[in-house]
Amino acid sequence: MPDTRPLVLVTGGTGYLGGHTVARLLADVRAAVGPGELEVVAADLGADAGWAAATEGVDHVLHVASPFPPASPENDDEVIRPARDGAVRVLAAAREAGVRRVVLTSSFAAVGYGAVPRAEYTEADWTDPADPNSAYVRSKVIAERAAWDEVRATGGPELTVVNPAGIFGPVLGGRLSSSVALVRGMLDGAMPVVPPLYFGVVDVRDVADLHVRAMTHPEVAGERFPAAAGCPVSFLDLARILAAAGFDGTTTEQVRATETGPAMREAATRLGRVPVIRTDKARGVLGWRSRPVEETVADTARSLLAPAPGYSNTP
Repeated sequence: MPDTRPLVLVTGGTGYLGGHTVARLLADVRAAVGPGELEVVAADLGADAGWAAATEGVDHVLHVASPFPPASPENDDEVIRPARDGAVRVLAAAREAGVRRVVLTSSFAAVGYGAVPRAEYTEADWTDPADPNSAYVRSKVIAERAAWDEVRATGGPELTVVNPAGIFGPVLGGRLSSSVALVRGMLDGAMPVVPPLYFGVVDVRDVADLHVRAMTHPEVAGERFPAAAGCPVSFLDLARILAAAGFDGTTTEQVRATETGPAMREAATRLGRVPVIRTDKARGVLGWRSRPVEETVADTARSLLAPAPGYSNTP
């Protein structure tokens, strides 16, 4: 009997979100037809080599990979160029391979980091790439803009974009995302004071689920989907959630940050503001649901202290 299961390429499959996305896909395969199959291929965002082979015979592409530096680079292009060129490169390879749809992982950074903060954000909002944001924030909006431009200019493939807020949740390996490293720092006592900065939270398992839902839904080509759970929280709220869940930490005070450098100037415009991130479209069109922030944060801490095997995709 021919294998009729769709073949899905997940870029950045060894990363935090990419790994959870692969796990989410395999969980569906195992539930439906038995053991799933996983093939690892090599390709670089900064080069053409490998992408034709990676997309050959593929039905869907989930483009999760994007550079996220641990520190501010000396040159913003070190982050912006591979993010932008990689997105265009993946779309071009997908088009040549006859892939119907690409789901691109962008970020809330491409939606709500404008110079003039808003009280509420939807998929219609855009960060201005010319605003004095950090290299990472600029890379996300520039890469997403380039992806939409590429699809409009070439006529395909279909493109759907997910714009998650800060991604937290269980770790699958030793490499920590910046969000998870924040929880790690609080557990280690490395953050006794924090700025009054609020941010959206979303569970990595729910972001993976949103990608999979967006992959085949007939009505979401050409759409963006912000992803966040509940109300934004502050750094101090995060520490309080950890304490309420029984995790010790020493983060007990908020202080105003010194406004030096692009990253801190970016943060300074948002100090004390509590933005509303609308996720109505993801919930209404895709039936997406998110775990409570408290559950996500507690699961993050629990996995850092005692990583557990297994995967659950049920909010």
